[in-house]
Amino acid sequence: MKKIKVGIIGQGRSGWDIHGIALQRPKLKELFEVVAVCDKLSDRTEDAVKAYGCKAYTDYKDLLKDPKVELVVNATQSVDHIPVSIEALKAGKMVLSEKPLSPSVALVEKLEATIKKTGKFFAVFQQSRFAPTYRKVLEIMNSGILGRIVMVKVAFNGFARRWDWQTLQEKCGGNLLNTGPHPLDQALQLMGDVDPEKILCYMDRANTYGDAEDHVKLIMSAKNHPVVDLEISSCSPFNPYVYQVYGTNGGLTGDHKTLNWKWYDPAEAPMQKLIREPLEGRAYCSENLPMYEASWTSSGEGLDFHSRVEKFYLNLFDAITKGAPLEVPLYQVKRQIAVIEECHKQNPLSKLKK
Repeated sequence: MKKIKVGIIGQGRSGWDIHGIALQRPKLKELFEVVAVCDKLSDRTEDAVKAYGCKAYTDYKDLLKDPKVELVVNATQSVDHIPVSIEALKAGKMVLSEKPLSPSVALVEKLEATIKKTGKFFAVFQQSRFAPTYRKVLEIMNSGILGRIVMVKVAFNGFARRWDWQTLQEKCGGNLLNTGPHPLDQALQLMGDVDPEKILCYMDRANTYGDAEDHVKLIMSAKNHPVVDLEISSCSPFNPYVYQVYGTNGGLTGDHKTLNWKWYDPAEAPMQKLIREPLEGRAYCSENLPMYEASWTSSGEGLDFHSRVEKFYLNLFDAITKGAPLEVPLYQVKRQIAVIEECHKQNPLSKLKK
């Protein structure tokens, strides 16, 4: 089987710790080969040469000229994802871009025009769609056991201070663009793969040393779909849940490892009818509603971050070589960007002076 020759632009946390490590996993080494890397810092490229036996560049434009490179992994800083991806497509390369893809829909549309003109393959790296706990939540919701889903809560919270480039607006920083694409991608799918009709967002700068937000509260709704409540906060030391689902027959709660859900079967429920007059004896509505409970725990490979990266790359390989559909197509990423852009419009933040 012919391997896809990969060139990774950027050898920081993403290019090295995520893509580089994942592409050395046995399954992926049979399908992909890292033949070139690029980074401005020589110590990073030296590490890559030792690890992969590849070529190294300090200018990504030189990597784009390398005839061996077929697929470019764009792991540059966030602000460069669109322009570098466009250059790579024009250079005749297939492209996998890191998230966040873009701060605006207009830039995504510029990218789409380049994809159409060049006819080259393009994808966005959003591996959280393969997170087993998220997939289990979606499975339970789709089973109908919880009834009609009324609301879904997703909270990717924690408590931390941060002072690197990803805290700066000029670098497309902030929690919504950095962490946000993962929970927002999941939340939009749990909502029903639909464009939100109403978006309400509150942002704050709490523990950040930069000028971008590190606290986000986002509410989304659409007719005949559940309301979505999404939090991405860096000032939450207590985190009782990552996922919560409210349904007409029951509900679910859980974190990245364990889920618990409780429900009743309408066929077994006592028959009730509306009573407009005061209940006898000043009584409050009360019934013996039989409830069932279940739980699920992710274990082994399911807890391994790189296993979901591997699954993403396996899907990527099939999409490139067999025309299989991408798990996360560009139109869904574009929807995320539209939501993020609206959130920033609702919350204009002052910028630090250079």
